[in-house]
Amino acid sequence: MVVVIACSVLKKHSDDDSKPEPGLPAIYKDGIYIGTSRSSYISEPFWGKVYLTIENGSFTSISFVIRDSSLHETFTDEYKKHYEGNPVYIKQVINDWHGIQTYPKKLLRKQNPGKVDCITGATWSYNIFQAALDEALKNAKR
Repeated sequence: MVVVIACSVLKKHSDDDSKPEPGLPAIYKDGIYIGTSRSSYISEPFWGKVYLTIENGSFTSISFVIRDSSLHETFTDEYKKHYEGNPVYIKQVINDWHGIQTYPKKLLRKQNPGKVDCITGATWSYNIFQAALDEALKNAKR
């Protein structure tokens, strides 16, 4: 089941600017880090996983997936097949799939986890991304 939650705060910015912003001071150690989390959605079978590479104190590579542990499949755009006939949930799957694809790109560009904004309609994937990212960064802090 996908929970529909709206973002309560959304900062307006341009997604067209692909230049990375200056990073944070070198508060993270170089390396490859993995974080897995369910965020606050503990009653759901979904787990987020972030694979994060840090080089010279900057985020250089980020991969993010959400897995459904009950169906043993990865959440993608195709996940909407489980909600055939329910346009609200199908739209939610589309929104959250967009978030799954977008949040790592935003982090690479912003170089600051606190500056990755929630996309309206993709709060579920945002919360799972942030929780998994927090887990990965626990081991990366200096």
